[in-house]
Amino acid sequence: MEIVTQPREDGVEVKVRGRLDNYWAEHLQRSLEEAVRGGAHVIWLNLAEVFYLSSAGVGLLVKFHKQLKEIGGMLQITNPSEHVKMVVELCRLSPILLSGRSAEVAPVTQGVETRRFTVSGTVFEVAEGLTAETLSCEVLGDPELLRGCRFRSEHCRRVKFSDGNFGLGLGAFGNGFEDVKERFGEFLAVGGAAAYLPTDGTNVADFMVSSGDLVPEVNVLYGLRCEGAFRKLLRFESEGTANPVSLAELTRVGLETVGAPTIGIVIVAESAGLVGAALRRSPAEAEGSEVAPFHYPEVRRWLSFSTERLYTRSLVLVAGVAAASECKTLSALLRPLGKEGPVLGHFHAAAFSYRPLQKGQIDLKTTVATLFETESLQGVLHLLSDFRQGAGPQQSEFVRGACWASEISGI
Repeated sequence: MEIVTQPREDGVEVKVRGRLDNYWAEHLQRSLEEAVRGGAHVIWLNLAEVFYLSSAGVGLLVKFHKQLKEIGGMLQITNPSEHVKMVVELCRLSPILLSGRSAEVAPVTQGVETRRFTVSGTVFEVAEGLTAETLSCEVLGDPELLRGCRFRSEHCRRVKFSDGNFGLGLGAFGNGFEDVKERFGEFLAVGGAAAYLPTDGTNVADFMVSSGDLVPEVNVLYGLRCEGAFRKLLRFESEGTANPVSLAELTRVGLETVGAPTIGIVIVAESAGLVGAALRRSPAEAEGSEVAPFHYPEVRRWLSFSTERLYTRSLVLVAGVAAASECKTLSALLRPLGKEGPVLGHFHAAAFSYRPLQKGQIDLKTTVATLFETESLQGVLHLLSDFRQGAGPQQSEFVRGACWASEISGI
């Protein structure tokens, strides 16, 4: 099979020549995925020289059609060969694959103004005035108890995370402290969904999503819970994987755009690689060492650090808080995000299998629900900046995505 991809003013044209059977469908899938990862949400598929189309090939076309339609894009067959046209018609798929309709454009919310600007090669589009509300932030527990792993049952609090708040910290799903004391790990909760990484040795992230009267509930040792709404939506797209935007830069732009000293942020983005750490063992274990988990050599038993960027080419959900300078009420949680400036933050991330993200105006709750319902949860990580000498500065980076941000007016 021969596959040629060419840019068009209204999308990307993919020319295919040969057989589109189960074997070659995998090759075409990789080409289509690369086109979508490159930002193309409208794909014109030229099948004039495809002389055989199997059910596997048809299934691939339907899969990408549905995926792109969900985000306001489109896949359409152009110039089908007689055989391709016959198979598509027999499958009764002509109305969606050969209809000749135009790509749908993501609706613009009425009353929302947008502005565009570029920073270091990354294009930002800001939607203003989504709401007049701000965020309030509640500090849960005492993060200083992590030193020496001194958490006991009296330090555990059961916290519900509905779609009206978001949070992060150390926690676990289960029936109280005694049930979960050997599983406490990093968690985040956004839009009525929560995910965490158990420390019981399975190393498999777990999650809960709101459904009916069910609301995710986390046994929290320490963390944050923010209530309210986001005032601004920042869409961003870097020049490509060779020049992604760092978490520090994205946070700095968020602070400047909101115009507040302390903000809450939720990000959904295509990852160019995450840098961070995760607990190997629960900090509520009775045998916790007095110097755990931060002193050498204990740190090797208690913490797992990323030696290279993780979860590249994934779609990630990130939640956290950031400050432009020292914030006394959050000082125990905030850490420097980069060497370029005084930006401080605390962020957790959940990584998912890749899916394209809708352009334009998108709803946070719907986006998060779709992630948890349709994609595989790959892991949860506490994001950090690595400035160890010899390795070079390492930061979490992103290619494109959406960032919701708002001022924290009360802590």
